Amino acid sequence: MLGVVSYHAGILDGGFVGVDVFFVISGFLVTGLLWAELERDGRIDLGSFYARRARRLLPAAVLVLVVTVGLSVVVLSPLAARSAVDDAVAAALYVGNLRFAAVGSDYLAGTAAESPVLHYWSLGVEEQLYVLWPLVVVAAALRWRPSHHPPARAVAAWLLGAGGAASLALSVHLTETSPPWAFYSLPPRAWEFVVGAIVALGAGGIARVVPTAAAPALSLAGLSAIAWSAATYGASTPFPGLAATVPVLGTAAVLAAGGVSSGHGVSGLLGRRVPRLLGRLSYTWYLWHWPLLVLGDRAWGPLGWVETGAILLWALGLAWLTSRVVEQPLRRAGRLTARPAQTLLGGVGLTAVALAVAVVAAATLPDLTGGRAVTTPALAVEKGAQAPAGTSPPATRATSTTTTLSPVQLASAAVAPAVAGGTAQDEVPSNLDPPLARAAGDKARPFLDGCHQSWTGTATSGCSYGAPSGATTIVLFGDSHATHWFPPLEQLATARGWRLLSLTKTTCPPVALSIFSPVLARPFRECDEWRREAVARMRAEGPVLVVFGLARHYGPEYRFDVLGPVWPQTLAEQVRLVREAGPEVLVLGPVPKPSTSMPQCLSEHLTDAVTCVQSEEGTVQRPLVDAERRAVESAGGAYVDVTPWFCEDRLCAGMVGNLLVYRDDNHLTTTYARWLAPAVTAAVDAALAAG
Repeated sequence: MLGVVSYHAGILDGGFVGVDVFFVISGFLVTGLLWAELERDGRIDLGSFYARRARRLLPAAVLVLVVTVGLSVVVLSPLAARSAVDDAVAAALYVGNLRFAAVGSDYLAGTAAESPVLHYWSLGVEEQLYVLWPLVVVAAALRWRPSHHPPARAVAAWLLGAGGAASLALSVHLTETSPPWAFYSLPPRAWEFVVGAIVALGAGGIARVVPTAAAPALSLAGLSAIAWSAATYGASTPFPGLAATVPVLGTAAVLAAGGVSSGHGVSGLLGRRVPRLLGRLSYTWYLWHWPLLVLGDRAWGPLGWVETGAILLWALGLAWLTSRVVEQPLRRAGRLTARPAQTLLGGVGLTAVALAVAVVAAATLPDLTGGRAVTTPALAVEKGAQAPAGTSPPATRATSTTTTLSPVQLASAAVAPAVAGGTAQDEVPSNLDPPLARAAGDKARPFLDGCHQSWTGTATSGCSYGAPSGATTIVLFGDSHATHWFPPLEQLATARGWRLLSLTKTTCPPVALSIFSPVLARPFRECDEWRREAVARMRAEGPVLVVFGLARHYGPEYRFDVLGPVWPQTLAEQVRLVREAGPEVLVLGPVPKPSTSMPQCLSEHLTDAVTCVQSEEGTVQRPLVDAERRAVESAGGAYVDVTPWFCEDRLCAGMVGNLLVYRDDNHLTTTYARWLAPAVTAAVDAALAAG
């Protein structure tokens, strides 16, 4: 528990392994109790088992959930509060883990940190296991008789071990292919419970094999394994997978040592008053600390060490009060203990209360569908328009005077009226696309099908869309902001029978510059390796065009300065390196970055949406655009300033008609990116023509 709290408080990067420790202990305790009942009575009383679990878990969980929902409505923005209520409904039904897995929340990277009930995912895993575990134990026993014919523990342990091995194999596979499902779902986590169960079943044999004198060393070794993983693991650790075996086996060692000698070494230390008190309060402390941290951060801004410490102590006090007033009286109630059916009925009632509170809370939130419906006209780019003398086409290799607007200028002129209307739009329309409640999930295909590489991924194979190999090929290259442009490029490739190759990686800009990753807390070696592999792939594929897309809001935590001379120089170096392979290069300029999450802002200003309009000066660094243009053109590439696609008259829109521009505080929605397809097509054609 201390590990998990330390992790959430930002103290211990690998403290999340505390949940794995809990899973092992849970498997140990529950299996020991079930097997003892099976040996004693020849059967397992399922009603009593489920009633005991309900008395232990439900009252405190429902209390914290109800309080959290109420505070969320008060503290969070309407959009965040609605999401929290939806999460609370899933948590009340003990399927919160499945919801977080389905939406792709990355627990270790903090992408799920908006939810004040995120921590209920582990309760979902535990409760789902408790529904099945008595049946698993009975099945592992094969057959049973009265107490004078007890079932064979060794056989059961082997059978459970086989199932655990399959679960571990699934965990390793999903950790690589689908991390959210590996982290949140029961099947790839079940092996951790199995390890605890095997220790419980083999307790007698372990005591006969391990000398009493060796128990303290075994216990210390196990505790050291847990501490090492908590101290060295972090967001870059592929988890759970094989990495989880260290804290899991360490916990098994501590439990095994405790069965051999419970009064010495680490076991004796853990049995003292303060550790035992924290152990008794661990469940309720776990429930209270996370929502208080999340909501405190939203209410008072980023929390410092003093505020974080105060909140954790406050949560500990609430845990003690909850234990005294709620948990202990209900667990000791003789009437409920003697009548499991009443306990189960009460559990259903508590769940119904939590759901009812969520429904009422949802009803108090504003309707996010907004006002009257509007329509954004399709973007049409005219040809042959005239420009004043001296106008410079933005996508050519060199500046020159011309009397005819370039295709990119024509596209920008076509976008301008709609964008200008968006900057003056007061109401969020009822047909906003995507709706505010679904904005976060409006991601391009590479984010969803695994082609967009995360922090530790370096693969460049596959990720081909449109026509098969041999067709005209274009490449999308860059970080997550490159993936902005996947929808219109895919639309263009489909229309022309081209092949689109998507090569994108999180926080890895296409510049010849080694950077530091604040997430991995070390030099970003995977980025360097991935860029080399991407260039090699381009040389092998022979594309006609490579489109660069990249974010420009990298801060000092990456240990370089976007506004300094190094950035445009290294961008030019990367352009030259790619052009050596033969393709033309098109670099798309910076997308204006809002100062806050646009969906959140609009949800708070449904009838005064102009509040969310940003100034161009605050979202676009004009000197950076000019420096990048000069550097790219000097390297033989084409450069397009995309600012006019978002801003007009020095104001940048958060929505254009019924189209939502951003899905968060920096990424475009696929809907708006598709609307820009004619402008992107014009930029592509200009780059190819200039070459």
